[in-house]
Order: sequence, then C-alpha cells, then structure tokens
Amino acid sequence: MGQTVHHYLIFETASGFCGIAWNDVGITRFQLPTRSAEQAKRILLRRTPGVAPGAPTPEVVEAVAAVKRYFEGEETDFSGFKLDLADQDTFFKRIYGAARQVRWGCTTTYGTLAKELGAGPETARDVGQAMAKNPVALIIPCHRVLAAGGKVGGFSAPGGSVAKIRMLELEGVNVEPLRPAQGFFGF
Repeated sequence: MGQTVHHYLIFETASGFCGIAWNDVGITRFQLPTRSAEQAKRILLRRTPGVAPGAPTPEVVEAVAAVKRYFEGEETDFSGFKLDLADQDTFFKRIYGAARQVRWGCTTTYGTLAKELGAGPETARDVGQAMAKNPVALIIPCHRVLAAGGKVGGFSAPGGSVAKIRMLELEGVNVEPLRPAQGFFGF
C-alpha cells in the first residue's frame, strides 16, 4: 500500500487567507485566516510537510464554501466533514470528537469537556493541550472551548486570543477580553 498523497489549497475569506490540506481519507489540516496567501501557505506547509497543491475533492470544495460562509457571519456546521486524525493521540481524538459537538454560538470549558469524557478535573489540562494542537481549528471548534469561569484562555492561531474573541463574536458570543477575576474598582 503506497503512501497517502496530501494536497492543499489556499483561499481567501472575508477575514483573510486560509489554507486547507486533505488526503483520500479526509481533511488533515486547516489554517485559520492570515493577512496574506503567502503567510497562510508558509504556515500550512510548515505544519504539513510533503503536501502539494491540488484540485479539491467535492467535500473539500464544500468545506471551503462553508469556511467562507462562516467568516461572513453565517451560521455554519462543520461537524459532518470527514477528517483524517490518524496521526493524533487516541485520547486527543476523543477530545476532538467531544469538541465537534459544541455548536455555533455555544461555548464550553476545558473542565466540562473533560467531565463529558468521563475524566476528572485534572484532565482539563489535557483538553487544553489537545485544543492547542488541533490540526483543523474551526472544523474542530477549539475557539468555543474556554478556560474556567468563561475566560478566553489561550489560542495558538495567528492573532491569539484576539482571533478567538473575533470568531466567537461572529457567532454572537460576547466574551470580555480581559475581564478581571474580581470586580473592577475605578480608582
């Protein structure tokens, strides 16, 4: 059996240039918007060595259209797209499966996802690590997974937490970017 061929496509959305990579099993990598096509390509190729430009499959065409709709603010569901997560840890795959159930306009926390998987609160850190290593951000909606207390938490995509907040705002979720843990006193 030969090695699976990976292809990629860089495309423009209302929020910038995205990249998507796939093989004959499914989507393997997704790059959130960057300022330029060259930057999206550079990041995608660094994270997915050995991919070549290619004509998208019908499902990839559908995924690209869904991403464009998403960044135009249209409610979009990515849960039906086939992914190839073969290179991922088994527990991370379970975490990603749970995260894919978080719908448009909804959020959860690292701890809640851990609990849904039947794990204790100490597993919340593993959930956070899985989200940070998510190869298909947006399609697996890691931006909808927040830290305890509804705090934004980290986001490893270009733009960091600001990008996460913008994506949530597209979905009508208002998140305070730097909300203090206790009340603010106007001294």
